[in-house]
Amino acid sequence: MVKEIGSGVNDNRPKFLALLADPSVGRIVIEHKDRGTRFGFRYIETLLHTYGREIEVVNQADTSTEDLLADLTSIVYSFCARLYGQRRAKRTTERLVQELEAEHAVD
Repeated sequence: MVKEIGSGVNDNRPKFLALLADPSVGRIVIEHKDRGTRFGFRYIETLLHTYGREIEVVNQADTSTEDLLADLTSIVYSFCARLYGQRRAKRTTERLVQELEAEHAVD
């Protein structure tokens, strides 16, 4: 059994990727469809099925509205995280440039 807590928006999840890559794993069980991947679940399901494997979702969403709301929430969350990450990176870069300029001015 492999446990990994992560968002389906994040495509850099080592344990989940290892399960997908390991042909000896015949069945992958996930709690919610969006924990596997937020988008393209049917692609993964189809590819696994092609190789005689399956992915099973334990808690199916009650309605398609629930799925859509979850998708919208994850998209907004992902964009906010990227935006704040870009801002943080810009501030870090600006601080480093100021430090380098200050060091150069001293020399």
